[in-house]
Amino acid sequence: MSAETLARWQFGITTVYHFLFVPITIALSLLVAVMQTIWYRSGEEKMLRLTKFFGKLLLINFAMGVVTGIVQEFQFGMNWSEYSRFVGDIFGAPLAMEALIAFFLESVFLGIWIFGWDRLPKKLHLASIWLAAIGTMISAVFILAANSWMQHPTGAIYNDVTGRAETSGLGGILEVISNPVTLVTIPHVLATAYMTAGGLMLGIAGWHLVRNAKAAETSEKAAADQDAWRWATRFGAWVLIVSGLATFVTGDLQGKIMTDVQPMKMAAAEALWTTEQPASFSIFTIGSLDGSTEIFAIKVPYVLSFLATGNFNAKVLGINDLVAEAKNGNIAGATTALQTNDAVKASVKAANDLEGFPGWVPNLPVTYWSFRIMMGLGFLAFAIGAWVLFATRKGATPKGGKLWDAAMIASPLAPLFGISFGWIFTEMGRQPFIVFGVLPTMSANSPGVTAAEVGLTMVLYTVVYGVLAVVEVGLLLHFIKLGLPEVTEPQVLTDDDAPLSFAY
Repeated sequence: MSAETLARWQFGITTVYHFLFVPITIALSLLVAVMQTIWYRSGEEKMLRLTKFFGKLLLINFAMGVVTGIVQEFQFGMNWSEYSRFVGDIFGAPLAMEALIAFFLESVFLGIWIFGWDRLPKKLHLASIWLAAIGTMISAVFILAANSWMQHPTGAIYNDVTGRAETSGLGGILEVISNPVTLVTIPHVLATAYMTAGGLMLGIAGWHLVRNAKAAETSEKAAADQDAWRWATRFGAWVLIVSGLATFVTGDLQGKIMTDVQPMKMAAAEALWTTEQPASFSIFTIGSLDGSTEIFAIKVPYVLSFLATGNFNAKVLGINDLVAEAKNGNIAGATTALQTNDAVKASVKAANDLEGFPGWVPNLPVTYWSFRIMMGLGFLAFAIGAWVLFATRKGATPKGGKLWDAAMIASPLAPLFGISFGWIFTEMGRQPFIVFGVLPTMSANSPGVTAAEVGLTMVLYTVVYGVLAVVEVGLLLHFIKLGLPEVTEPQVLTDDDAPLSFAY
């Protein structure tokens, strides 16, 4: 394989791995803040125990996310130097703001929260976890703004002298942040993050709920635990359901924006070769590997037209028509100042004649099935949340069993893997461009880096990440099995020289 192909694999592996920790950190930090707020206002011991319990899981996840995230930024310079040279003036701005504003905010106040239980008054200590939670969401905003710019490069112009993309004046960065793709992606990703964290809380608490039920009949301590687990189970289910509804709504909006700015991605999601009006959505299809020949399909009429445009009778452009336009240098959906620049359009048209150019169509099996797996896992998680609420209504305790255990395992994993497949679809559906309509991926890698060098680092990263995965999962399972911690009311120390204590 070429250095460019290996670099793509490496970035894909490290990105998907890192993102497994991101949604949990984003949403669980706020859920912990909510639980601590309830404890602050009510004084209920169970809320303090739940805060400490899920706070410990948050810290494990946050630490692993930081370690794996650092690698991402290095790859831009090491493996994708041409990309960094071309877009650095624009792409670097939201990344810098993420580090200087969001990451410092979340890391500093999370540290204050960790060590401040017996150092700060309750109100100030509570404020620290809220500020950390806000920092995680601001971090997501800047990262998503950077990625959305790659999907729809607004606020940029092409400099013919330097051969680089630059911001279009002082307002350029505001255009990047207010990109229509950014504005719909932010609520969608945040909603899926809360699905994941809600599912994690539901799965852990629901697992303990059924196993603690018998002991709760005879033990006062177990009864107190049961009360806490019941509250967390239902709270997690409600978070999962509400955020699930938000995910469905924002996902629908995102699909319509995607059709406007990247119609090829929508066509690839359906493997739609010919333009249709109205267009059907296939739930399941068996066809050739390239998707060009359909052998068997289960289709729902009109649905794709609605998903793409909001109109059941609308026309959806097919791959063949979109490819014909792309060969002439006219990329459908490419309407920004950078995309419509004459020099950029000429270079895009010339890419068709480059040796090794993969063509204008994304990998159809990947885009088709990742799109459906994403949606299927989201609906599964939502259904689990609804079932759990029904099973625990009016103080009822589920009997447990294999189906319940499977649901508790699936409740966090279904949305987590669903988000991952969603990102795979988002990035693979943009191909063959790294910046849609502007810069082909094959022209963005580092020319001085060999395939052997990329392959070696990819193997090393994969091995290290595998070890970290064992550590992460081992730590999480260990503390999950230990259950709720015993707690005492935090007392603010009056001795300023007393050593800091790690509360976990």
